[in-house]
Order: sequence, then C-alpha cells, then structure tokens
Amino acid sequence: MIPSFKVIPQLIGISKEEIIKINTKIKPLHPDAEDEQKNDYWSAYIIKSKKSTFVRIEIEFEIKDSAIDKLKCLWIDIEWFNYGPFGFLTRFDGFVLPNYLDTPKEVYSNTSLVDPIKTHILGTLDDPIEILKSYIPKNYLPTDILTIGESPLAIMQGKYIDYRTVNVDSISRLLCKGFHPTSSLATACGMQTLINISSPTRVIASWLIGGIFKFFGIKGIFYRLAGEQARLIDDITGTTPPYDKSIVLGPKDSQIFCMEASRKLNVNVAVVDVNDLGRVKILSTNNINNIKLIKRALTSNPAGNANQQTPLVLIRAEETSSKSHDK
Repeated sequence: MIPSFKVIPQLIGISKEEIIKINTKIKPLHPDAEDEQKNDYWSAYIIKSKKSTFVRIEIEFEIKDSAIDKLKCLWIDIEWFNYGPFGFLTRFDGFVLPNYLDTPKEVYSNTSLVDPIKTHILGTLDDPIEILKSYIPKNYLPTDILTIGESPLAIMQGKYIDYRTVNVDSISRLLCKGFHPTSSLATACGMQTLINISSPTRVIASWLIGGIFKFFGIKGIFYRLAGEQARLIDDITGTTPPYDKSIVLGPKDSQIFCMEASRKLNVNVAVVDVNDLGRVKILSTNNINNIKLIKRALTSNPAGNANQQTPLVLIRAEETSSKSHDK
C-alpha cells in the first residue's frame, strides 16, 4: 500500500534568492481508480501483485533572468510510504531533469592527445549511446578512443540508491570499521549496500579471509572475493551533485555497451574508473589493444573528481596524433 507520496523539487546551480516561485502538482493516474482526484490529495492506494501505478508530476518555476545560464538541472526528490504487515517504511527516490539548453550544437576537439568533454548533468532520462553521439567531437577519427566514467554510465542506467533507503544492521556497522575512512565501504550504508548485493555470507567470508592476508602484507584480497561491486560502489559525496547524496553502483553490461557504442559510432569506446591518485581501472573496452594507451592518457585524471561535469574524455591514438601534426 502507498498511503503517501510527496515530491520536493530542487533547482541545482542557483540560489534560493534567484527563484521567484516554484509550484508542484501531483496527479495520481491509478489504472483502477474509481474517482479522479481534482486536487493534489493522494488517496491511499493498494498496488496488487505484479501490478503498477502511475503518477503525473507537474513542476512550474520562475527564476530571475540572471540565473538562467547558471541552472544545471532540476532534481526531483520523491518521498513515499510503503505500508503493510511490516508496519510502514519511508522510501526515497530521485531523478534529474537536465537543462538541455547547455547542450552544444556542435563540438570540435582541439586535437590534443587527451580532451575532456563537458556535458549537461546526466540522468536516467538520457540514453548512454545517444549521449556519446551528441557530445563526441565532429572531427573525431575511428582510431580515437572515447571513454566514459563508470559512475555517469551507471547513473544513466538508474544504478544509484538514496542513502536514506538503506536499512543498516549490526554486521555492516562492524565490517565497515575495517576500511580506510575515505573508502566507500567505510560507512554502514556503503557496506550494507554491498551486503545486499553480494549476500552477508560472501561479504563476511571475504572480510575474514582478506583480513588474514592483510596481516601477512597481502592487500586487496577482500575486493577480489566480495564481488565486482566491492570495487565499484561510490558512497555519498563521491559523485557530482545532485548525486552526491546517492550511493552509486557499478554499471551493468559495460562490455555490451562498449561493443554496441563502438559499432554505432565507429570509434573505440571504454568504460573507466579513474581517481586523483593516478589509478586507472578499465572496466570494459571494445579493443583490448588500447588498454596501455588509455591508462597512460588517464593517469593524470584529466576529467577530474570534482564538479567539472566532464564524464567523457576523447583520447587521440598516438599514431593519429602524429598524423594530425603532419597535416
């Protein structure tokens, strides 16, 4: 049962003083509703097994002219209650309505070896391959390599969780204390997310075995045993706002994505995870012969780890770069 459904819109990139007004309307579109609600009142509703319901959300806002160019996106924060034999649970969801006015009509690369590409704030309404198609420079060559960060790809796939929906237990509170404070698994919510994905037994066993190996100076065993998501989970603050309050998982089917995107765009494609420490992890690529070049080009983390909004990086292959200079 859903006894309550609320929406809190947030304009990202501008201050409250720059917002003149903002109004929200919620209209339930229950398929079997007897009476249509004429106002914003949400009637308690029962969703039957294997069924779904719908809701129309209308948001009207007015901002100052000086704020138009600063508006990055509209974040739709949703809070609803799940009611049943367990009592009631507060659920949270959220998604972005991008500001497509910032999308450039045509983009050209400066033909440097590594070229970060700025985009609008990406979200679940964006198609990953279409995003690559929209932002790839018009003067790219088939030998170039277009990389996308694993977190932006996962976000477009809807692979993120509001931390307020994670119900932590004593196991996650205990296990998370064994990790470095800056690790995404060093919080109870981050660890609980991994436990929910990989199962408590696997995570506990990995934690014990990893601890034994670590005692003898061998690190990284936990991440090898606990599953792929152990390395890919990004806890809150690890992603560009408004996703800085979400736990972002690793993307799904990244290899299939690379192969399909490469075929449609006629360019090499790779999904990468890069940090400011010079660590470059290539999750997937359509051409394994480019691995060394990608790692060398991304070691300095040209896309950045802050709010640069540069999830894409175009890498010119060395032989392509030299040919360009010859011309």
